[in-house]
Amino acid sequence: MAPALRDLDVQLVWQPLDLSQLLSRYRRGAPISEQRRDNVRRVARELDVAVEAPPTWPDSRDVNAVSLALEDAARAATWRERIFTALHEERRTPPTASETAAWTRDLGWTLPAAGIERARAALRLQTEEARDAMVTGVPTFMLGPWPVGGIQTQETMLQILGRHAAKVRADGRA
Repeated sequence: MAPALRDLDVQLVWQPLDLSQLLSRYRRGAPISEQRRDNVRRVARELDVAVEAPPTWPDSRDVNAVSLALEDAARAATWRERIFTALHEERRTPPTASETAAWTRDLGWTLPAAGIERARAALRLQTEEARDAMVTGVPTFMLGPWPVGGIQTQETMLQILGRHAAKVRADGRA
Protein backbone atom coordinates (compact mmCIF):
# COMPACT_ATOMS: atom_id res chain seq x y z
CA MET A 1 0.00 0.00 0.00
CA ALA A 2 1.29 3.45 -0.91
CA PRO A 3 1.93 5.94 1.90
CA ALA A 4 0.00 9.21 2.10
CA LEU A 5 1.83 12.25 0.71
CA ARG A 6 1.80 14.01 4.09
CA ASP A 7 3.55 10.97 5.63
CA LEU A 8 6.45 11.14 3.17
CA ASP A 9 7.82 14.49 4.34
CA VAL A 10 8.27 15.47 0.69
CA GLN A 11 8.17 19.09 -0.38
CA LEU A 12 6.73 19.70 -3.85
CA VAL A 13 8.02 22.89 -5.46
CA TRP A 14 6.34 24.22 -8.59
CA GLN A 15 8.67 25.76 -11.15
CA PRO A 16 7.49 27.73 -14.15
CA LEU A 17 9.00 26.83 -17.52
CA ASP A 18 8.72 28.22 -21.01
CA LEU A 19 7.38 25.19 -22.84
CA SER A 20 8.04 26.84 -26.21
CA GLN A 21 11.72 27.09 -25.30
CA LEU A 22 11.73 23.57 -23.83
CA LEU A 23 10.72 21.66 -26.97
CA SER A 24 9.99 22.64 -30.55
CA ARG A 25 6.63 20.82 -30.47
CA TYR A 26 5.30 23.53 -28.12
CA ARG A 27 5.57 26.40 -30.62
CA ARG A 28 3.72 29.51 -29.44
CA GLY A 29 0.52 29.93 -31.43
CA ALA A 30 0.73 26.48 -33.07
CA PRO A 31 -2.44 24.39 -32.92
CA ILE A 32 -2.70 21.86 -30.10
CA SER A 33 -3.72 18.52 -31.56
CA GLU A 34 -7.22 17.30 -30.83
CA GLN A 35 -5.71 14.09 -29.45
CA ARG A 36 -3.73 16.08 -26.85
CA ARG A 37 -6.77 18.22 -26.03
CA ASP A 38 -8.89 15.06 -25.61
CA ASN A 39 -6.27 13.70 -23.22
CA VAL A 40 -6.49 16.89 -21.13
CA ARG A 41 -10.28 16.51 -21.05
CA ARG A 42 -10.00 12.87 -19.97
CA VAL A 43 -7.63 13.71 -17.13
CA ALA A 44 -9.82 16.65 -16.10
CA ARG A 45 -12.84 14.35 -15.90
CA GLU A 46 -10.94 11.73 -13.92
CA LEU A 47 -9.62 14.34 -11.48
CA ASP A 48 -12.91 16.28 -11.43
CA VAL A 49 -11.25 19.61 -12.25
CA ALA A 50 -12.36 22.28 -14.68
CA VAL A 51 -9.59 22.30 -17.28
CA GLU A 52 -9.80 22.79 -21.01
CA ALA A 53 -6.71 22.98 -23.17
CA PRO A 54 -6.64 26.04 -25.42
CA PRO A 55 -6.77 25.51 -29.19
CA THR A 56 -3.19 26.80 -29.62
CA TRP A 57 -0.01 26.72 -27.55
CA PRO A 58 -0.09 29.89 -25.43
CA ASP A 59 2.75 32.30 -24.82
CA SER A 60 3.05 32.05 -21.06
CA ARG A 61 6.47 33.69 -20.65
CA ASP A 62 5.21 36.86 -18.97
CA VAL A 63 2.84 35.16 -16.53
CA ASN A 64 5.57 32.68 -15.60
CA ALA A 65 8.07 35.52 -15.18
CA VAL A 66 5.64 37.19 -12.75
CA SER A 67 5.54 33.91 -10.78
CA LEU A 68 9.32 34.12 -10.43
CA ALA A 69 9.31 37.85 -9.67
CA LEU A 70 6.93 37.34 -6.75
CA GLU A 71 9.39 36.45 -4.05
CA ASP A 72 6.73 35.64 -1.48
CA ALA A 73 5.33 32.09 -1.74
CA ALA A 74 1.78 33.12 -0.80
CA ARG A 75 1.63 35.79 -3.51
CA ALA A 76 3.11 33.40 -6.07
CA ALA A 77 0.45 30.81 -5.19
CA THR A 78 -2.28 33.46 -5.51
CA TRP A 79 -0.88 34.45 -8.91
CA ARG A 80 -0.78 30.84 -10.15
CA GLU A 81 -4.39 30.34 -9.03
CA ARG A 82 -5.42 33.54 -10.86
CA ILE A 83 -3.69 32.41 -14.05
CA PHE A 84 -5.06 28.85 -13.83
CA THR A 85 -8.58 30.19 -13.35
CA ALA A 86 -8.23 32.66 -16.22
CA LEU A 87 -6.76 30.16 -18.69
CA HIS A 88 -8.61 26.97 -17.85
CA GLU A 89 -11.89 28.00 -16.30
CA GLU A 90 -12.58 31.40 -17.89
CA ARG A 91 -11.04 30.19 -21.19
CA ARG A 92 -8.98 33.38 -21.57
CA THR A 93 -5.73 33.60 -23.46
CA PRO A 94 -2.56 34.45 -21.53
CA PRO A 95 -2.40 38.19 -20.96
CA THR A 96 -0.13 40.44 -22.97
CA ALA A 97 2.65 42.26 -21.10
CA SER A 98 0.38 45.27 -20.42
CA GLU A 99 -2.51 43.01 -19.39
CA THR A 100 -0.17 41.11 -17.05
CA ALA A 101 0.73 44.38 -15.36
CA ALA A 102 -2.98 45.20 -15.02
CA TRP A 103 -3.71 41.77 -13.51
CA THR A 104 -1.00 42.24 -10.90
CA ARG A 105 -2.36 45.72 -10.08
CA ASP A 106 -5.85 44.17 -9.73
CA LEU A 107 -4.34 41.97 -7.02
CA GLY A 108 -2.86 45.06 -5.34
CA TRP A 109 0.73 44.42 -6.38
CA THR A 110 3.28 46.61 -8.12
CA LEU A 111 6.11 44.83 -9.86
CA PRO A 112 9.04 46.94 -11.05
CA ALA A 113 10.02 46.50 -14.69
CA ALA A 114 13.60 45.63 -13.67
CA GLY A 115 12.27 42.79 -11.50
CA ILE A 116 10.24 41.40 -14.39
CA GLU A 117 13.29 41.54 -16.70
CA ARG A 118 15.38 39.65 -14.12
CA ALA A 119 12.54 37.11 -13.80
CA ARG A 120 12.39 36.64 -17.60
CA ALA A 121 16.13 35.90 -17.59
CA ALA A 122 15.63 33.49 -14.66
CA LEU A 123 12.79 31.77 -16.58
CA ARG A 124 15.06 31.27 -19.60
CA LEU A 125 17.81 29.82 -17.36
CA GLN A 126 15.37 27.59 -15.45
CA THR A 127 13.98 26.27 -18.73
CA GLU A 128 17.49 25.57 -20.07
CA GLU A 129 18.27 23.67 -16.86
CA ALA A 130 15.04 21.67 -17.23
CA ARG A 131 15.93 20.78 -20.82
CA ASP A 132 19.42 19.71 -19.67
CA ALA A 133 17.73 17.51 -17.00
CA MET A 134 15.73 15.81 -19.79
CA VAL A 135 12.38 17.37 -18.92
CA THR A 136 10.22 16.81 -21.99
CA GLY A 137 6.83 18.07 -20.84
CA VAL A 138 4.60 18.87 -17.95
CA PRO A 139 4.00 17.77 -15.39
CA THR A 140 7.48 16.52 -14.61
CA PHE A 141 8.53 15.72 -11.08
CA MET A 142 12.25 15.92 -10.44
CA LEU A 143 13.39 13.42 -7.85
CA GLY A 144 16.93 14.59 -7.36
CA PRO A 145 18.41 14.47 -10.86
CA TRP A 146 15.78 12.05 -12.21
CA PRO A 147 12.71 13.30 -14.10
CA VAL A 148 9.40 11.49 -13.66
CA GLY A 149 7.15 12.79 -16.40
CA GLY A 150 3.50 12.66 -17.20
CA ILE A 151 0.37 12.27 -15.21
CA GLN A 152 0.47 9.11 -13.14
CA THR A 153 -2.17 7.59 -10.92
CA GLN A 154 -2.15 8.77 -7.33
CA GLU A 155 -1.03 5.32 -6.16
CA THR A 156 1.88 5.26 -8.62
CA MET A 157 3.05 8.77 -7.67
CA LEU A 158 2.87 7.97 -3.96
CA GLN A 159 4.89 4.78 -4.50
CA ILE A 160 7.53 6.64 -6.52
CA LEU A 161 7.72 9.49 -3.99
CA GLY A 162 7.77 7.01 -1.09
CA ARG A 163 10.67 5.07 -2.57
CA HIS A 164 12.57 8.27 -3.32
CA ALA A 165 11.96 9.65 0.20
CA ALA A 166 13.14 6.37 1.76
CA LYS A 167 16.29 6.40 -0.39
CA VAL A 168 17.06 10.00 0.54
CA ARG A 169 16.66 9.21 4.24
CA ALA A 170 18.76 6.02 3.92
CA ASP A 171 21.53 7.97 2.16
CA GLY A 172 21.52 10.48 5.04
CA ARG A 173 20.49 13.39 2.84
CA ALA A 174 17.27 14.14 4.71
